[in-house]
Amino acid sequence: MNPKRAIFAILGVLALPLAASAAHARSPHWRVKKVWRIGGAGRWDYVTMDPGDDLVYITRQTHTLALDGKTGKTVADIPGQEGSHGVALAYSAGRGFITDGKAGDVVVFDLKTRRVLGRLRTAPDSDGIVYDPASGKLLVVSGDGHSIIPIAPDVDLKTGAAGEPLDLGGRPEFLAVDGKGRAYVNLVDKDEVAVVDTKAMKVVARWPVAPGGKPTGMAIDVEHQRLFIGCRKPAKMIVMSAADGKVLAALPIGQGVDATALDGREAFASCGDGTLSVVRETRPGKFVVVQVLKTLKGARTLGVDAPSGRVYLPTALFGRKKNKHGWPIPKPGTFRVVVVGR
Repeated sequence: MNPKRAIFAILGVLALPLAASAAHARSPHWRVKKVWRIGGAGRWDYVTMDPGDDLVYITRQTHTLALDGKTGKTVADIPGQEGSHGVALAYSAGRGFITDGKAGDVVVFDLKTRRVLGRLRTAPDSDGIVYDPASGKLLVVSGDGHSIIPIAPDVDLKTGAAGEPLDLGGRPEFLAVDGKGRAYVNLVDKDEVAVVDTKAMKVVARWPVAPGGKPTGMAIDVEHQRLFIGCRKPAKMIVMSAADGKVLAALPIGQGVDATALDGREAFASCGDGTLSVVRETRPGKFVVVQVLKTLKGARTLGVDAPSGRVYLPTALFGRKKNKHGWPIPKPGTFRVVVVGR
């Protein structure tokens, strides 16, 4: 494996510490630097970074794009999905994994050629996915199945299968891992975080996110043992201790949050109302919203490339028509990515 890629893989899984120094407090604010007009068909969901190859993976419902992180050029377009949601990269096995919620499985592709290798059955509404270095497994959450499912990265795609699902007792959204044997899973219908021992595959704690509710986005600062949770109702960024579940801060953010992330200096909450909230720890234990950046409507998910300081937010232009959930329908061919930097 490329040593550079190996280092970035570890950083990507474990996240980066949230610094609080005076130097960071004087950092320039974020701004929209460019908008990539990508086009093409399909909705979008999670963004996954591959810093080693400087790629941005974005699921597009029936296919998944791998974009050049500097130019936005399409490096690969991975086909064969019905309702894709998230991507996780297992460098040790040379494989990538894409959750397909509509098909109820995971699409496996080669990290070098980005060609599809096969599929594994998981569960209906397979959604968030991460790689857990402690157990050496991919972890997939199923919303409809109320479960988390482990997958061995090197599983035989002809004769092998995903592991047994663990019942979470609620509907999971996204998750984060600490690299030491714990996974933290947002349960959107229970307003809580389920803590999972990833080696024993059992739930060991349940922590309420109040005064937040409907938790969706999840990111972790491993060094300081803090979780950054994006909540929709009410719209809050909850900062929680990953050691005991204590809520350390509840900060206002925009409407329709779907993802949170860290860049090593600040935490971000991307919101469907077209805002990006930036949170910083200004002194030990004191968290504040230092900026609310206007992006574009619908930019509710994001990916952060900490080494370059780039933030990527996918969205599109919208018409007046709405779907059955009451959400505006994107105009065909208007998919784009907002690139934010310092």
